[in-house]
Order: sequence, then structure tokens, then C-alpha cells
Amino acid sequence: MEPFRVHILGCGSALPTLRHFPSSQVVEVRGKLFLVDCGEGTQIQLRRSRMRFTKISAVFISHLHGDHCFGLIGMLSTFGLLGRTARLVVYAPGELIEMTQRQMDAFCRDLDYEVEFREIDTTQQQVIYEDRSLTVETIPLDHRVKCCGYLFREKPTRNNPDLQRAYAYCSDTRYLPQLHERLADVTTLYHESTYGEDNHLKAEKYYHSTAREAALVAREAGVKQLLLGHYSSRYEDETVLLKEAQEVFPNSHLTDELCVFDV
Repeated sequence: MEPFRVHILGCGSALPTLRHFPSSQVVEVRGKLFLVDCGEGTQIQLRRSRMRFTKISAVFISHLHGDHCFGLIGMLSTFGLLGRTARLVVYAPGELIEMTQRQMDAFCRDLDYEVEFREIDTTQQQVIYEDRSLTVETIPLDHRVKCCGYLFREKPTRNNPDLQRAYAYCSDTRYLPQLHERLADVTTLYHESTYGEDNHLKAEKYYHSTAREAALVAREAGVKQLLLGHYSSRYEDETVLLKEAQEVFPNSHLTDELCVFDV
């Protein structure tokens, strides 16, 4: 069976630490690479992962908070320095597109490749990308700014007509009790788990989720495995988050930089 993997580049939250990079990951499907969010330091992590920059065919940005997009303009510039010629498509909220275009006008005037921006509607669940291997859908979330997740769903092949692998990326969002209804047939779920139950009020205030709430979504959705991430910098040891999640959904896992998970 051809690879369907998630490569974690960063799983921290907004405040920089020496332990975690901000949000960024690569979804690998049948040899194609898709970048999901692009926090500061993403291109350094790509180097460390030894994945080829030029193989990234599309970028999906969830929302306009710095820990999810500060690395984008630097990466676009680096692609140019590396001699990229293939078109790159960036899916993002409209406000980020306008801002990034102004940055490109200032810093990336002579790129030898095309950057095509496509605005997403964060309030609708709809297919925004499709090729022979997979579809990508938006997943409406509830955060302090317009925000959505992404659902990567593999298409069956002639040799594997019963393929059901699907990966959902949900960060950032407050706990949504009905979110599981949007995650039909998902096998692997990444759900933000910024806080533990000791900081439940902070999660509510800042529109984030606890690890236990992430596990509730996973259980109700019937996924096979849950990946936890977007940890608050207040936790020097995230095992407390893992324990809270596993009490609800045993097949929960902590993500960490450069970890790779099969979907």
C-alpha cells in the first residue's frame, strides 16, 4: 500500500520555546507532499526532515495567527533561491492572501515560479483540492479569528478499491461537541490540545481545547488514532495531557518534532 503519512514539523503554540516549533506539518500521500500551516522555522524543520522543498505542491493555512503563518513569506523566498519553477498553490483566508501578496511585492519580486493564492471559506465544509489520489476539504472551526481545519481523504484505486484512509487536521478551535459529525470515516485525527483540565477556563477564554476535549471528539468520530499537539508553553511535560486524553480515548499519542505517523 502506498504511503499516507503525517510528518510533524512543529507542534507548539504561540509562545516560542526551546522544546517546540510552532504549528507546521507535511501530509504525504502517494509521493505528493502538502504543507499544512507554516509557523516560524518551518523551512529549518523541512531541512531537518530531509524532505525535498521542491516536492511541496500546495500549502494550506488554517488561520491568520502568527504561529501558523509567520514562516510563509520566508519559505516562498527560499523556494525562489533554490530555483523552483513549478507553480505553488497557497490556500488561505483572504486577509492572509492580501498581506502575503504585499510582502511578496516587497521581498519576492523576481521569483521564477508562480504562486497562486486561492481564498478559502472557513465557514463551509467543501472540497477545495482534488487530484487522482485524494481530495482536500475544509473543516469549519471556532477560534478567535476565521479558522478552518483540513480533511485529506484518499481515493480508492483499482488495486485497493476499499481504501478508507483519511486524515483530519483540526487546529485551532474551542471544543465543538458536534465536530465529530464532520469527520466521517476519518482514520487519523490531529486535534489541538493546548491545555489540560487544570486550565479549562483558559481554554474557554482563548477558544482552545483541552486534551480531554480532543479525545471526546476522537471517540465520538470513531477514528482509529488521535494525535495531540499545539501545546501551551506552560507544560514542560506533556504526559499530563496524554494521560487525560487516554482516559477518554486510549489510542491517543503525543506529537513531537520530526515524528512521522502513518494514517
